[in-house]
Amino acid sequence: KILDGHIHLGQATDEGRAHLLKHMNEAGVKGGLIISLPGPAYRNIPSATPASRIKQVIEWTRAGEFLFPFYWIDPLEKGARSQVDLAVKKGISGFKVICDRFYPSDKKAMKVFNHIAQRGKPILFHSGVLWDGKVSSRFNRPMEFECLMEVKNLVFALAHISWPWYEECLALFGKMRVARRKCPDLAEIFIDTTPGTPLNFRKDVLTKLFTINCHQKEDNIFFGMDSSAHNYNPERAVLWRETDLKIMKDLKLGADVARKVFIDNLLRFVGHKHIVPDQH
Repeated sequence: KILDGHIHLGQATDEGRAHLLKHMNEAGVKGGLIISLPGPAYRNIPSATPASRIKQVIEWTRAGEFLFPFYWIDPLEKGARSQVDLAVKKGISGFKVICDRFYPSDKKAMKVFNHIAQRGKPILFHSGVLWDGKVSSRFNRPMEFECLMEVKNLVFALAHISWPWYEECLALFGKMRVARRKCPDLAEIFIDTTPGTPLNFRKDVLTKLFTINCHQKEDNIFFGMDSSAHNYNPERAVLWRETDLKIMKDLKLGADVARKVFIDNLLRFVGHKHIVPDQH
């Protein structure tokens, strides 16, 4: 069994919820992060209230111990910090942010990131090219997230290994890992390996990720697939899991590293205390 660190709620129907665990089980997926619907500013689509979106994603995760609700927050929206407080009060495990019209260093956004860090919750950021139909990828270059070093005790992940800027992502990853060794209260960076990456680039990306000279890098990488909760695709999940496992095997990475990447690191990212039992 593995965990999927990147699942979008999508069209949240009762029928979809009934099939989610069945499809995940078919794919050998024990659980993962489920991301709420976005706020109204993202793609200018109609959206429910923050309270209803929080309630909805939490209800979807009640079906399994290892399903973790993440609230998709717009840090520029009025009352964003109040949304953080409400989400934490209701039981949200963490937050999702896509910088689609602002840089991570935006002053309003940084205040929200600091508030999230103070509440002890992680942030999953989109990073890399953004397939949203507008000019927005410039906000998501990995080095734009260097400003997060200034957010004390923040835990965050860059999704998609910042495709196509994965070498820049690895440079930032290494810098922040070294800095945190010297100052433990600096922000802690994780990499979410969710595609992103086309299959024909996957070997190059993961080879560079797992062979860079970076202290204990295997502890801060977790697996994800950019899946949809309402229509979870078991075949796609198996394809990406087996692709990554083969690459890791070719790199002579042991079962202990695989366990960290596919299970343990995600649990640590969300601050979950329990352990997924080994499968026999």
